Amino acid sequence: DPPPVQLIVQFLEQASKPSVNEQNQVQPPPDNKRNRILKLLALKVAAHLKWDLDVLEKSLSVPVLNMLLNELLCISKVPPGTKHVDVDLSSLPPTTAMAILLYNRWAIRTIVQSSFPVKQVKPGPPQLNVMSQMQQEKELTENILKVLKEQAADSILVLEGALKLNKDLYVHTIRTLDLLAMEPGMVNGETESSTAGLKISAEEIQCQVCYDLGAIYFQQGSTNAAVHENAKEKFFKTKELIAKNGSSSLHFTIDEERLAGYCQACGVLTSSSDDASQQATPYSQIHSCMKSGNYQDLVKIFLEDNLTLSLPVQFRQSVLRELFQKAQQGNDALDEVCFKVCVCNTVCDVLQGRTIDIQFCQLFLKPSKEKIDFLLEVCSRSINLENASEALKRKMAAFLKNLCLGLEDLQLVFMISSHDLFIKLLKDDERKLLIDQMRKRSPRINLCTKPVTSFYDIPASASVNIGQLEHQLILSVDPWRIRQILIELHGMTSERQFWTISNKWEVPNVYGNVILGIKDNLTRDLVYILMAKGLHCCAIKDFVHAKQLFAACLELVTEFSPKLRQVMLNEMLLLDIYTHEAGAGVSGERPPSDLISRVRGYLEMRVPDIPLRQVIAEECVAFLLNWRENEYLTMQVPLPLVQTNPYVKLGQLLAATCKELPGPKESRRTAKDLWEVVVQICSVSNQHKRGNDGRVSLIKHRESTLGIMYRSELLSFIKKLREPLVLTTILSLFVKLHNVREDIVNDIAAEHISIWPSSIPNLQSVDFEAVAVTVKELVSYALTINANNHFWLIIQADIYFATNQYSAALHYYLQAGAVCSDFFNKMVPPDVYTDQVIKRMIKCCSLLNCHTQVAILCQFLREVDYKTAFKALQEQNSHDAMDSYYEYIWDVTILEYLTYLHHKRGETDKRQIAIKAIGQTELNASNPEEVLQLAAQRRKKKFLQAMAKLYF
Repeated sequence: DPPPVQLIVQFLEQASKPSVNEQNQVQPPPDNKRNRILKLLALKVAAHLKWDLDVLEKSLSVPVLNMLLNELLCISKVPPGTKHVDVDLSSLPPTTAMAILLYNRWAIRTIVQSSFPVKQVKPGPPQLNVMSQMQQEKELTENILKVLKEQAADSILVLEGALKLNKDLYVHTIRTLDLLAMEPGMVNGETESSTAGLKISAEEIQCQVCYDLGAIYFQQGSTNAAVHENAKEKFFKTKELIAKNGSSSLHFTIDEERLAGYCQACGVLTSSSDDASQQATPYSQIHSCMKSGNYQDLVKIFLEDNLTLSLPVQFRQSVLRELFQKAQQGNDALDEVCFKVCVCNTVCDVLQGRTIDIQFCQLFLKPSKEKIDFLLEVCSRSINLENASEALKRKMAAFLKNLCLGLEDLQLVFMISSHDLFIKLLKDDERKLLIDQMRKRSPRINLCTKPVTSFYDIPASASVNIGQLEHQLILSVDPWRIRQILIELHGMTSERQFWTISNKWEVPNVYGNVILGIKDNLTRDLVYILMAKGLHCCAIKDFVHAKQLFAACLELVTEFSPKLRQVMLNEMLLLDIYTHEAGAGVSGERPPSDLISRVRGYLEMRVPDIPLRQVIAEECVAFLLNWRENEYLTMQVPLPLVQTNPYVKLGQLLAATCKELPGPKESRRTAKDLWEVVVQICSVSNQHKRGNDGRVSLIKHRESTLGIMYRSELLSFIKKLREPLVLTTILSLFVKLHNVREDIVNDIAAEHISIWPSSIPNLQSVDFEAVAVTVKELVSYALTINANNHFWLIIQADIYFATNQYSAALHYYLQAGAVCSDFFNKMVPPDVYTDQVIKRMIKCCSLLNCHTQVAILCQFLREVDYKTAFKALQEQNSHDAMDSYYEYIWDVTILEYLTYLHHKRGETDKRQIAIKAIGQTELNASNPEEVLQLAAQRRKKKFLQAMAKLYF
């Protein structure tokens, strides 16, 4: 019988097989009873294994485990289309919250695991079908990893939120899965199937989540040292929880050896306020010495460790490599430190029976009295002759004897042979034999000639030099130094292609084909490396070095290739755009006129056979839109360019629509054109329709080829825009498109929404799920540009309202009011708090059981909704402050009803509070209208400020 984990693979593979219709067209897997049973069986096998991620990850591939956990999310009733980070775990049923935790834990663990080096399996005889399957699985795994890494920040936030949950959760068992299968229509949380299952204690959850968070923080620490502090906190918390609750668990196991290694590494990489703990281990001391440049103490630590031998050989070698790298970068003072640490390592190797490293042989090619003195000191301090074993003494004696035989200077040999340690270790006859050997050799010794090369130096000299030069080539960003290194390398060997030595050097394929066609090897390597390094510097925003590299490359290619010259001019234009946008553009300073002219010139360029990168055209159009060059885009851009470049066409339609926004409605023909272009982009062909199960898959292939570009390309382009009017225009278009669908319950409001058509001829062709996701992403991006735009905040609130996340919706409704009223010290404009917004705030409060807040908000409407207010006040199970809110009520009718209600219930104290509120003179109906309005405004301000403190 196959093992349980293999059953999961078999069940899911059978359930995910595509079907073929009568026209021989491939269709998605049907949602029939057979496939549902197969998926349920796969979930049951995982439940039998108690959802142990260690077991599942070892035996299941990333795509299969992704499919399994998505099925778990689906059956656990996780709201489809909702980001996990936006969901309040505390408000979800236990099994649903646990499903979200399992998925996000797996996502983090998969990202961490993917960063580890993998040993390549030696391939057997090639089989086309097997290789094809392996390639498909590899591509699918890479796609999933890409998505997981993009969502890593959200997964971390979900797990951080889980640490605040101080309650037990449940994970599905075979029994609960059977219950769900029998009752598919029941709402989660109302049947036993949502609360029963395998109980996971809060401490177990916190322990595993802390460990997984520590692992991802530790991985991220390679690029951000401050994150190591977070990793250290999480790992030490894990140790505390294991010590408190024991290492045995029903649900998970933690590799305590790996945890100890993590804790030790974090102790080295992070600073500690406790000096005693900081000095507790040699690792911490060495790290501190390297950081502060205290190399004298570093050598002392290595010397002392030669007796205790507590440092692993790999750690010793890594420290020496780091010192060599620093020395090669121009710090000549480190040469002596490198020698001393190398000697300490060599003596340690000798005592432990390892071969002598080649670096020691190289450093001893030119021995001196000072080097011999230090070597003898290390040897003397590394062995305690009184307690040392005979084997250890023989190893040290053999090392000193061979050292003498390798030296040609008799004075240096005499220094060793007359040393006290040498005399104690070698017997008289051994010393005499050695001296005889040296005398026989002495007539042939010429102290003026170059020392005889040892065995170790014969193959090492050239290859080591090449390796060092290649290392410098990888690190250098100085174009002239790069050229010099390449000249040296090509002088040593003509067989190597040096542009291939680093897998980080990436050049777009459209350029690579041209560059690799250069016949001269040196020129080809130089052009490729200069461009690759320049593009890398652009990517990490090191624009100064990027400009130097591109300028050198431009100067080089100008001599022989007009095609590559134009390529470099294009890349330098893109670099200048990036430089301005990241520098002066941030403060709103307009770009120089010559940069705008170059951008226009690029768009209008008609040079044949020039390889072009799509991103340059994209950035140029975004640049013109961001700096309001609408006149050029609408009136001056050449017609052939609009017809051939989709980004120019999109930019022209956006510019024209923004330009006409203040005009009359009938003049907005361009708005309709823009609408049709975007609708086409968001449409899908028939073979791409979603299945009947309604499940949201992590990886979707729903991109349409009907429009001028893919939806993902449109979204990427929009995220390069910063101009508020352009962002508002495109956002309102997508909101309108979202509202057009027939089954929409709650419309989303947006500025300028009336300019768009109100219907679509072919409604079924639009991928409304993709539209909804796009609206969410666009609003999130827009708020990163301006977090105080009240219209964008209202859209965000409406999205949360439409997805039943009422607390989050109230947060953004209140934030929208706060930003446009100086935190409610001024009146909120009526076009912000419209009746629709107030009614939605009322519904949010009602569904959150905050009934007194409902009654107060009913006063905000243009016509007070007494019916809703009275019904809310009749509710006795209210989750808000109830009678302490009465001071915010200014409508006397509502206060009188409260007085009657409390009298009827016999609630004397609350009735007195209501009577006191009515008795305030400023609420007297005989007061002038201005006084009554001022009283209402003052209460509105205090109430909204109190609400903001509650929900912010």
